[in-house]
Amino acid sequence: MSRRSRKAVAPVKGAAARCTVTVCRGCCCGTPKVPGVDHAARLEDLRTSLAGIANVRPTGCLDACEQANVMVIQPSAEGRKAGGRPVWLALVNDAEAARDITAWVEAGGPGLADPPGVLDLYAFRPSRRIRQALDD
Repeated sequence: MSRRSRKAVAPVKGAAARCTVTVCRGCCCGTPKVPGVDHAARLEDLRTSLAGIANVRPTGCLDACEQANVMVIQPSAEGRKAGGRPVWLALVNDAEAARDITAWVEAGGPGLADPPGVLDLYAFRPSRRIRQALDD
């Protein structure tokens, strides 16, 4: 994990039962370093579309800056029991990708539903050091 501090997030009632969508908003993701994207509007759209379905959690830098904007889709408790593991997505800079992510999470997310094929283009595997911060 980055040496930068991360803001603590209070647990949401029922959080363990839901997927969590972690949205990097560190030094590169969510900033003008990724031009042409209304980052605040994208985050609000994601929160609105997944309200009551998943927890959307902005976080500090996930140390995958070359992949900005990064999201990690963490499985629900049920999804994890079914073998689902966190899925890291890179370069999520357009509204269509956000809609595909939303549809997948609404269908159950990792372990419970296959992601739309187009999300294969966004999936990446960060180093083990970076993954450990969210995967465990």
